[in-house]
Amino acid sequence: MLVIIDFDSTFTRVEGLDLLAEIALQDHPEKEERLRTIRQITEQGMNGELSFAASLKERLALIRPHRRHIECLVERLKEEISPSFRRNERFFQEYGQNIRIISSGFREFIEPVVATLGIRPEQVFANRFLFDSEGYVTGYDESIPLAHDRGKVKLLQSWQLPDEEVYVIGDGYTDYEIKAAGLANAFYAFAENVQREKVLAHADAVLPALDEFLYRHKLPMKFSYPKNRIKVLLLEGVHPIAVDIFQKEGYQVERLATALDEQELKERIGDVSILGIRSKTQLTAGVLAHAKRLMAVGAFCIGTNQIDLDYCTKRGIAVFNAPYSNTRSVVELAIGEMIMLMRGIPDKDKAAHAGRWMKSAKNSHEIRGKKLGIVGYGNIGAQLSVLAEALGMEVYFYDIVDKLALGNAKACSSLDELLAVADIVSLHVDGRPENRNMIDAAAIAKMKDGAILLNLSRGFVVDVDALADAIRTGKLRGAAVDVFHEEPKSNEEPFVSVLQGLPNVILTPHIGGSTQEAQENIGNFVPGKIIDYVNTGSTYGSVNLPNLQLPAQQQAHRLLHIHHNVPGILAQINSILAKHEANILGQYLKTNEQIGYVITDIDKDYNQALINELKAIPQTIRFRVLY
Repeated sequence: MLVIIDFDSTFTRVEGLDLLAEIALQDHPEKEERLRTIRQITEQGMNGELSFAASLKERLALIRPHRRHIECLVERLKEEISPSFRRNERFFQEYGQNIRIISSGFREFIEPVVATLGIRPEQVFANRFLFDSEGYVTGYDESIPLAHDRGKVKLLQSWQLPDEEVYVIGDGYTDYEIKAAGLANAFYAFAENVQREKVLAHADAVLPALDEFLYRHKLPMKFSYPKNRIKVLLLEGVHPIAVDIFQKEGYQVERLATALDEQELKERIGDVSILGIRSKTQLTAGVLAHAKRLMAVGAFCIGTNQIDLDYCTKRGIAVFNAPYSNTRSVVELAIGEMIMLMRGIPDKDKAAHAGRWMKSAKNSHEIRGKKLGIVGYGNIGAQLSVLAEALGMEVYFYDIVDKLALGNAKACSSLDELLAVADIVSLHVDGRPENRNMIDAAAIAKMKDGAILLNLSRGFVVDVDALADAIRTGKLRGAAVDVFHEEPKSNEEPFVSVLQGLPNVILTPHIGGSTQEAQENIGNFVPGKIIDYVNTGSTYGSVNLPNLQLPAQQQAHRLLHIHHNVPGILAQINSILAKHEANILGQYLKTNEQIGYVITDIDKDYNQALINELKAIPQTIRFRVLY
């Protein structure tokens, strides 16, 4: 096999001459106008609308670069190597002798750039600059075929081409001409950096990245699959930074601003590899049964009660959430609401908007010196404890798990004890079923008269009818609720609650973690965990699979085996590896009550028989191979 690769916008993400123009014209008074003209000429040449010879002469006349500009260009281009080329260095190491770089660009900047991936000067075919005594480019060597129209075709026609298959990878019309002249078996349009419709129309196939070519031809690659085949569906307006992260990884990404109902999700999830949701999407077993390719679910929030974790575990689908990323945002909202409710601000605000003046200190209090009861002393509860104490509050907390008290906070032995002592009760519990109606009429009756209740946890934790009655009767002097039993799927749907219109009540549309800072943090955190799982097999931070934090692979093949937790699986795996004389460089095993997860690094190429036997082990749930 001979692989012919273009340089500009293929090996690198940019056009070398265009970037050289930016460098050489940096201080030129006509910089912007010339750059615009140069880009137009480049595009016309790439689309076959302008002869290459004319394109080259016109651009060089506008640039007039110096050697020092070319030196600067080389360093810039080394940073612009296409990501899929950079991550597949193993292909260049093992198949370097089968590669030829054929470009209408110039050796002076191409050779040092491709050398970073081990491609030697004799494998590079390109034009050469001509310089004057002062180091300025005066033109180019016109004796080289590549300096002329159909130069790539003429160059290959002068070769004794090998008997094996020849493939061309490029982004321009001149690359297609090689195939059109009958000198190559196939032309692959490289679309990772640019997509030229006229070129794509002539291609035997379009390559979203180099991985696709390597996958098609069973060549060594970083991963055992092309990343462009991984489809990501993000729902509920997940922060755009998550889209950027997944796209930079080479995945196909679709982002929707709203949630999808069960039927819609069933119809959309079939070919999805990674699903990103927030709190509204209900990921039931019925939905998941339609997810034939799903590898991972990202909950871009703290809670995961909207996901059938048991079904995901049985299918070997990893679920990741963001347990810390929006902690500060929720805590700040809770603090703000405490202050507002203790001062009776909601009613004073409504009155002022209606033209009534309610200037009075009656029933208006500082939070300093008040007793705050925190139910659920996890990440949010603990940080709320610290900030509340800094504001002078006396903090009590209750959690079903023994937790280390921070600062001067006092642990309560029961929920009843906390309810009896607190002036303000703030709920920060998870979505487990036993927390349903934790605060009902009986619990409210145990609270202090005139106490305040905050719920920024889960809607079903509070019996809202009982809460509404307590506000009407004056048992409680106020409440702030951010989560509800039933919430609209989008901002266009109406919202209805028995708490609407009640005095000194703050209702917010599930925005505890909805700050730009929190959503950006979550948008960074969750994709990082999922990508690490896809690329390395690491499950660290998964809420349902056994947690394993894996070292980087060192010249090894990595085999990932998820299975039901029954005795003897590891022995069967190792027996098969021994049968095929695979030397184990590293092996990692972690189990939970339901499943086991075995990661094995081996030092030799595997054959399909080994893979088939590992997949055929009874109780296997999911098997993947990573290079």
